[in-house]
Amino acid sequence: MKKNLFLVLSLCLAVAACKPKTPPADLVVRNGKIYTMDDARSWAEALAIDDGRIVFVGPDEGVGAFVGPETRFVDLEGRMALPGFHDSHVHPVSGGIELGQCNLNGLSTREGLFAAIEECAARTPDEEWVVGGGWDLPLFAGASPDRLDLDRLSPDQPAYLSSADGHSAWVNSRALDIAGIDAMTPDPPNGRIERDRSGEPTGTLRESASALVSKHLPALEPEDYAEGLKRALRLANGFGITSLIEASARERVLDAYAALARSGELTAHVRVSLTVDESRDETQVDDLVQLRARYQAEGIRADAAKIFADGVIESGTAALLEPYIDVPSRGELNFPLEVLDRIVARLDKEGFQIHVHAIGDRAIRASLDALEKARAANGPRDSRHHISHIELFHPDDIPRFRSLGVVANFQPLWAFADTYITDLTEPQLGPERSRWLYPIKSLKDSGASLAAGSDWSVSSMNPLDAIQVAMIRRDLTAPEGPSWIPEERVDLDTMLAAYTRGGAYVQHEESLTGSLEVGKRADVIVLERNLFEVPETEIHRVKVLLTLLDGKEVFRDPSFRPSRASN
Repeated sequence: MKKNLFLVLSLCLAVAACKPKTPPADLVVRNGKIYTMDDARSWAEALAIDDGRIVFVGPDEGVGAFVGPETRFVDLEGRMALPGFHDSHVHPVSGGIELGQCNLNGLSTREGLFAAIEECAARTPDEEWVVGGGWDLPLFAGASPDRLDLDRLSPDQPAYLSSADGHSAWVNSRALDIAGIDAMTPDPPNGRIERDRSGEPTGTLRESASALVSKHLPALEPEDYAEGLKRALRLANGFGITSLIEASARERVLDAYAALARSGELTAHVRVSLTVDESRDETQVDDLVQLRARYQAEGIRADAAKIFADGVIESGTAALLEPYIDVPSRGELNFPLEVLDRIVARLDKEGFQIHVHAIGDRAIRASLDALEKARAANGPRDSRHHISHIELFHPDDIPRFRSLGVVANFQPLWAFADTYITDLTEPQLGPERSRWLYPIKSLKDSGASLAAGSDWSVSSMNPLDAIQVAMIRRDLTAPEGPSWIPEERVDLDTMLAAYTRGGAYVQHEESLTGSLEVGKRADVIVLERNLFEVPETEIHRVKVLLTLLDGKEVFRDPSFRPSRASN
């Protein structure tokens, strides 16, 4: 009996000796309220991170096994932590460049706008271009500013100022002269020159007409693109964004991403959507295939393709199923249907993820139709194509997102009755159609996969701004009052999922990110308050205090005390 007991004890000791020890972690995050966003929506108190990956999620008492002499600590002191946010539709390079130009974003009055433009002109040498953008369409009757105002504000320089939504440009008389635009100039394909009663250009250019002037602007240098991207990434990291989809890129933009990837300054996981040219047919896909291969060698995931199916409702360039109320037009698709179908089918066959801009109900339907035809031609595959903006729906098309496996990529910050809606959108649609503007909850209830993005610099990049608007369907500054289309309100968890799990899913990275689970990337953000414990009207005021990308700090609010080493 004693001999058997001795053998049992010896075996137990041997097994214990052979059992691998838990390696010390690089970083331990503890004493927090960590909403993991896993399938069960679990809460945890601590995380352990090693070599950029999560190695432990659970209670504080369980993380001690991962502590070694070199382990660093972040004490959350009861604060909330989340997976890093994903912005699934954003323009970091162009938006970052705009920040360094005549930046007009966020100016809510004509007086403020005019003063800013005058200041830009004052610091621009005579004869050089005043270039910038961000002016809001509702500041002008019919969303159409006048060249004569800009002549007064910039008398000594040609001026080109893009609108906040990027679908219009405001130019002065000198710019029109340089471009040779006059009463006899025809509208280009997919574009419109706004004119007065005598036919003279007013200074507002829509869609592709903007290029008649923009092609005369001074060329930007590669370093301008790279610096613009750096500005945008600093802003994104400060909002807790660790992953993004570049919404439209040509080679200069790709070069900026590649340059920062080489220098180690690319502080987000990035997927790039290559721009599909509206003036070309499906043969351009050959060029996109080559572009994808070239930048894959640079470490850039440029395996998505961006199609602009239409324009925007405010300027009458979105494609509608029924005519606008104020003009006898339904707007135009940017591609003839047969060309759109062929491009989509070819991109799908070549393995591109298709990323569509579609605003009007006819553009949404045409996009879904093209994706359905591509699926029939090429066979079903896990492509996770997505349609962005999706402002105006015909309700019959809502269930098609789930049935076709298409991700609904909303920009939720737009889902309230601002002046874009009240002055420029609803009057052109009427109440019956306006009911189906930004139907986020209807898409969710249909079982569609949801993702969310900002479309910055069109609007705020802060995910918490957009999350709050989707929940209350009111202006961020309106704590009380009726919600706009209240039946389309969604809850906090739905929007957190769209900005985390949904963003990971649309990038085919749900096994790597989107939730805080063992084995996934350590993309973690710390918030100053628990979002589930603050009033829904206060969510946008909550600050991000810390952003970790692959376990490395890419942003820290000055008020958040530094990590401490173990002792």
